[in-house]
Amino acid sequence: MPVVKISNYYRNQLLFNGHLQTIYPAIFRKKVDLPFERERIKTPDGDFLDLDWLKGGSNSLVIISHGLEGNSQRPYMTGMAKVFFDAGYDVLNWNFRGCSESMNTKPIFYHSGASYDLDHVVSHASTRYSDIHLVGFSLGANITLKYLGETFWESKKNIKKAIAISVPLDLGGSCDKIDQLKNKLYAFNFLHSLKQKIKKKAKVFPEKFSTKQLSKINTIRAFDNEFTAPLHGFGDADDYYSKCSSLHYLPKISHPTLVLNARNDPFLSNSCFPIVKEEYSENLFFEYPKHGGHVGFSPRTGQERFWSETRALEFIQSQNIN
Repeated sequence: MPVVKISNYYRNQLLFNGHLQTIYPAIFRKKVDLPFERERIKTPDGDFLDLDWLKGGSNSLVIISHGLEGNSQRPYMTGMAKVFFDAGYDVLNWNFRGCSESMNTKPIFYHSGASYDLDHVVSHASTRYSDIHLVGFSLGANITLKYLGETFWESKKNIKKAIAISVPLDLGGSCDKIDQLKNKLYAFNFLHSLKQKIKKKAKVFPEKFSTKQLSKINTIRAFDNEFTAPLHGFGDADDYYSKCSSLHYLPKISHPTLVLNARNDPFLSNSCFPIVKEEYSENLFFEYPKHGGHVGFSPRTGQERFWSETRALEFIQSQNIN
């Protein structure tokens, strides 16, 4: 049976709800300056991915995947990278297609089920490292779990452990939660960024991208139905959510994996906190802190690490996994 762990996370007293715990670090947390080395690799379909490396000569590598409309240099990404780099690991923060400073060249983007790109990154890293750990945030966490639950990737042989933080296990439920009136600020910010990318793509691929409906799209679900799903081979948004939700891939995950979701995460529906089932691997560990927000988990004081970073390092380094 999988394990459900009682969390020891205690919130900052000033951040008293999930919205504050989400927004405060997103706005006020500063990026950590680290000696990243940029590498661009080609994808099998002729596109590219931009990778940011921290190399210290370690035999162990941590690959970190960002969230929706994030990138390798977001503060939550560099913060996690610093914790592992300081602990002696090499680190790889990677950018999804179109998320680095350069727009990707194909008439597609990234999406919540793009495990093929994570596989390509892991395969590339496996030529140098035989001891690899994965950390994913939000959309990147969903990709991570889906990748681990798919049985056909040969690159998984070098994966040791994984951590999924603030993961929308049920994409449809999470999408509808973000689209609720009380969460419209989040949806507006995401849609503004996504629409800008559509406008840029339309200039290069006018036959693939129509901007006529952009002004009428006011929800994430509508955007996915109009663009994300058809661009990436899905029938509609429901088909996309059904096939890509990592909730469906949990039974096949055999690597020690921690799922870390805050109960007050404004992005996550109740379906993102699944009841533990017997068919789930005993290597799955679910931790649902009462507080934390979305990709939050701010420290109680300014001098402490973010709790999710401490918890991730603890899980990776633990001999008796818990």
